[in-house]
Amino acid sequence: MKSQFALSIFLFTALSCTEKPKAAATLPVTGTWRLLSETKMTNTDTTFTASGKDQQMIKILNETHFSFLKHDLNKGKDSATATFVAGGGRYTLKGNEYTEELDYCNAREWEGHRFSFTLLLQQDTLIQSGREKIEGTDIDRVIIEKYVRVK
Repeated sequence: MKSQFALSIFLFTALSCTEKPKAAATLPVTGTWRLLSETKMTNTDTTFTASGKDQQMIKILNETHFSFLKHDLNKGKDSATATFVAGGGRYTLKGNEYTEELDYCNAREWEGHRFSFTLLLQQDTLIQSGREKIEGTDIDRVIIEKYVRVK
């Protein structure tokens, strides 16, 4: 009887110490990110925009939601560069597959749409690439956005 009890304790202890399966690794993306550059490819046209001279954009990610804010650096005083864009919603991240559910946006035709991207994280640089397409509009493009983590 004592040997069965000792064996039970041994098995319980041994099984408790075994490593449990780990969930799929998730990229550490929570925080605030500042846009460095953006490339947009529509049909045969490609545009590259470096951020910081006339405008700035940040993206904020917590565990479940994202938001983005973009504005001109002239505080709206120059009609040629005046801009303000804001939006946000829920997101999922599985490995490096990132999907946004855009719930809020000042460009209202973007609301209610889902956008899938691939993320690449290299130290403090986050590269987001994928397709933005909204049926019934002329929005259909591939984007590559490069961000740096704000400390």
